[in-house]
Amino acid sequence: MTGPAPPSLEQVQFFHLTRLAWALKVRGLAVSVQLPRRGEPCLSVRRESGPLLVRAALHGQRWVFTWGRGRSRCVDERDESAFERVWEVAQ
Repeated sequence: MTGPAPPSLEQVQFFHLTRLAWALKVRGLAVSVQLPRRGEPCLSVRRESGPLLVRAALHGQRWVFTWGRGRSRCVDERDESAFERVWEVAQ
């Protein structure tokens, strides 16, 4: 007898992005989780200068939220203030 299949990488990404989306919505931002036919899921945060696209990526054994390239454009998803960092960037 086998149990349920483990979640796919995209399902885990969706889970992390949805948690982040909810925290940002509570802070008053307009957000949507996008599930493109091709490519990875992402979180789109509406802002005046254009959407901020946030992705959930696996780096080694940890998940991070990224919004561009460079160390200053990512935050560990386990960080309790991760949504605060993304909220600051979206302003």
